Amino acid sequence: MQAVLYVGHGSRIKAGVEEAIRFIERSQAIIDVPIQEICFLELAVPGVDEGITKCVERGATKIAVVPILLLTAGHANEDIPFEIEVGKIMYPDVEFTYGRAFGIHPKIVDSLYDRVIEQQLPIAEDAQVLLVGRGSSDPAVKRDLTAIAQLFGEKYSFKKVDVCFLYGASPSFDEALLQQQQSATKQVFIIPYLLFTGILMNGIEKKIAQELSSDQQFVLCENLGYHKNIQDVLVERVKELLEKAQAA
Repeated sequence: MQAVLYVGHGSRIKAGVEEAIRFIERSQAIIDVPIQEICFLELAVPGVDEGITKCVERGATKIAVVPILLLTAGHANEDIPFEIEVGKIMYPDVEFTYGRAFGIHPKIVDSLYDRVIEQQLPIAEDAQVLLVGRGSSDPAVKRDLTAIAQLFGEKYSFKKVDVCFLYGASPSFDEALLQQQQSATKQVFIIPYLLFTGILMNGIEKKIAQELSSDQQFVLCENLGYHKNIQDVLVERVKELLEKAQAA
């Protein structure tokens, strides 16, 4: 029997975990699979090993593992595959298939624009956008977020769309804010390239509040987790993985 195991990142903040669960549950209602479970890599329960066990206890003979991650980095390339290998040892008769992170997707690009216009502010001719990624030492993260920024700028005709990171890659969020302050730009839309509320999101909010200026307008937009397009991308990733599982 087929199962789908959704693997979220996890958060120390309860609201972030609850957001992730609600986000996944909305997708579960669309996916026609009898066994669906939610687990987390860290900072929340159940863990991935518990998620696998729950699937098996409910009768799963095939488990499609779906990473709830915006970009491909260490968690997607190393941590989740490691947990799957442990699962194979624990349950040698169960077949595992593994999906991919959301990655570069046109619907995500469109969701970024929606995050700007929902602020209901006149957009200046020279308005710039700053995408704030979680960050990683994996160069693919910076490469992919830069590609998303380029697609976004080209499609929606923003003068400049920059990227920065909260840790693990450069430029840092602090460096990017300083650069914006030193520029002549009067309006900057800051979009946290994060799925859910958490410590990182709270840190962005506090930093922007500290840098408020009468000469510049820093507009903090919502993160991505509640946008319908992001939901669509998740459903698409699940369906392509299930097709892969059926073909195996």
